[in-house]
Amino acid sequence: MAATPEGAPCWADAMFTDVEGAKRFYGDVLGWTFGESSSEYGNYTECYSDGKAVAAVVPPPPGHEDRSQWCLYLASPDAEATAGRIREAGGELLLEPMRIGDYGTMCLARDPGGVVFGVWQGGRHQGFEATAVPGAYCWAEIFTREPAKSDAFFPAVFSYRSQQMQDDRMDFRVYRLGDGPALGRMAMTEEFPPEVPPYINVYFAVADCDDAVARATKLGGVVRFGPVTTPFGRFAALSDPQGATFSVIDTTTTEGRMPEVADVS
Repeated sequence: MAATPEGAPCWADAMFTDVEGAKRFYGDVLGWTFGESSSEYGNYTECYSDGKAVAAVVPPPPGHEDRSQWCLYLASPDAEATAGRIREAGGELLLEPMRIGDYGTMCLARDPGGVVFGVWQGGRHQGFEATAVPGAYCWAEIFTREPAKSDAFFPAVFSYRSQQMQDDRMDFRVYRLGDGPALGRMAMTEEFPPEVPPYINVYFAVADCDDAVARATKLGGVVRFGPVTTPFGRFAALSDPQGATFSVIDTTTTEGRMPEVADVS
């Protein structure tokens, strides 16, 4: 398997107090099946779409039973070196680089604006086995109240090239790797309640957005935005019954013209 480019999203997982409840919810909404829990690694359980590993769920360690949230991991060929750049750029290491058997090496960090993310140096486990197909990771956006801090931090750590969307209605930026987009960055407005912390919103692809939303709400999920059709697809932002936020998107259903973007020097 070819190495994932440095800075590219490569994995996502979430902690849930009720793991079995999370499995029932995502199994129905996204069609996931689940592997055996690994007691050696805190009952970490991989999630599969059409037999391909696309994410994982895990119970929180004692004392960390706080708000559930998806965590996005960015690829690194050298987690120790990436951790050094995170510190140099003003970020905080929440978990120092730690080897996970022969699977790989991980660390957890927070940018200067409070956005939490992971870093993954792949070993036997390289990350997503499928992307951009129903049930799999498709896209992610950094939601931050301090966009200038994120815009300085992430390109410094991962050598992203930045492009600003030309839209007076929102402050949205795209971080690019090579010829393709890696991540979006959205400035949080006063519409977000103050108790909502900065976060990375992970998008999972679905065949039918409205059908996925209907299944989610039937199982206790909450619609936070949408469904709405855009030039990128029809999507909706949701919270699962345990409070973890995520989005679903049908990229085959589009409407409107692609927005213009401009390189940021």
